[in-house]
Amino acid sequence: MPLTVTVDPRIHERAPHYALGLIAVPAIDVAGAEPAVEALLTDAEDALHARALGKADVAALPTVAAWRDTYRAFDVNPNRYPCAAESLLRRVAKGDRLPRINALVDLCNAVSLAVRLPVASCDVGDIDGTLAVRPADGGEVYLPLGAPEAPEHPEPGEVVYADSRGRAHSRRWNWRQSDVIKTDRGRRRLLLTVEAVHEGGRAGVEEALARLADVLDGTGSGATADGRREQPLVLDRAAPSGELFTAPAATAVR
Repeated sequence: MPLTVTVDPRIHERAPHYALGLIAVPAIDVAGAEPAVEALLTDAEDALHARALGKADVAALPTVAAWRDTYRAFDVNPNRYPCAAESLLRRVAKGDRLPRINALVDLCNAVSLAVRLPVASCDVGDIDGTLAVRPADGGEVYLPLGAPEAPEHPEPGEVVYADSRGRAHSRRWNWRQSDVIKTDRGRRRLLLTVEAVHEGGRAGVEEALARLADVLDGTGSGATADGRREQPLVLDRAAPSGELFTAPAATAVR
């Protein structure tokens, strides 16, 4: 079933360079681990360890600094609520390794560390119609990751991913994902996302999409039943809406 993804014009009023990259994965068997993905993530961690960045150094990275400025523009404190990429970078920069979740989440984390942008895997099997990146009105229901029994309501004006059923699938843009769209193992319908807000960020988004697509193509995971793959899509101020999952779902994936 097609899914329309839109970016509300109010986003670009305060984040004019916002670019959202998307890859539709109609059907995939999410494995617990993939040797190639494990190698990518380890290499990305090692490269960051070698730079020995402190917390302030991470905050000053151009891609991260732009997110911090954008969060402030939407009245969110980035020190308390860092964007997804900054959270990962901080953790690894101090010498840690990320927990291995599954092949898709680990792939997104590896690419995020490499390009310094938020990259996420979203299970959209329960979402149809429209998914909008927009300021919340405060009435949306958000089921916290790992605690869906304790629903929350986003603050009015904070940026969320919201569906047509009144559910928010993120808090504070990409600070936290909802429990509904977390990627677990098994057969899944996924939407991979990459986001940038710095000037010229579309190039970084396209680089990240290419890295993700290379891995998906290597396993056949991004292909449809007749061997074709939907091309990655980038939404920005000039093209704020697009439709995905328009081809038949794959029938044979790893």
